[in-house]
Amino acid sequence: MKKFEIEGKTVSLYPGREENGPIVYLHTHAGEGGQVYQALQKGDCRDLSLAVISGLDWNHDMSPWDVAPFSEKELPCTAGADDYLRLLTEKIVPEAEKKLPGTVLWRGIAGYSLAGLFAFYALYQTDFFSRAASVSGSLWFPNLLEYVSANEMKRKPDCLYFSLGDRECRTKNPYLKTVQERTEQIAAFCRDRDIDTLFRLNLGNHFQNSVPRTVAGIEWMLER
Repeated sequence: MKKFEIEGKTVSLYPGREENGPIVYLHTHAGEGGQVYQALQKGDCRDLSLAVISGLDWNHDMSPWDVAPFSEKELPCTAGADDYLRLLTEKIVPEAEKKLPGTVLWRGIAGYSLAGLFAFYALYQTDFFSRAASVSGSLWFPNLLEYVSANEMKRKPDCLYFSLGDRECRTKNPYLKTVQERTEQIAAFCRDRDIDTLFRLNLGNHFQNSVPRTVAGIEWMLER
């Protein structure tokens, strides 16, 4: 594993064993990247490089636009995704890929919760990534469905993976209770545009099994 920092973000890079393979950029909140990598190594998926980015200002870097807090316990989302995406594509990606053997076959982007929203949103802002996994993604985000309907992705992705826990929508919160309906609508929207798309419903709530759910999304991308 190779580690470096750029503008306060920590990148843990796990190079693949083979030259000219794919790389997946995974954004994490709780330092689970190492667990994801170890689980991928135990599985039967193809070889890949994994770049795990941490040290994020979560509610800022992963949020495409402002959203007021749901309650006194919540923090607002403050529209930092575009600025962070520039840092990712202009500095983090080039530095990571300089450290890999050979050239990159394709780039994927993955994330859980708000990072799952960011992974999907990034496709509308850059053509750097050809595959994405939004795992328990925050696709309840206000006005996201309208944004998706009114805008085009920068390139048609090879494939898109969406997943949720089957209890994530069981809440009184007016935003969060829409997450399954919105995710299914977005997945259907992508399928209608002839994009290889999977929506998977897992057992449990938002906070359960984040590592195996993330691994499943990355493995699915690698199988396409």
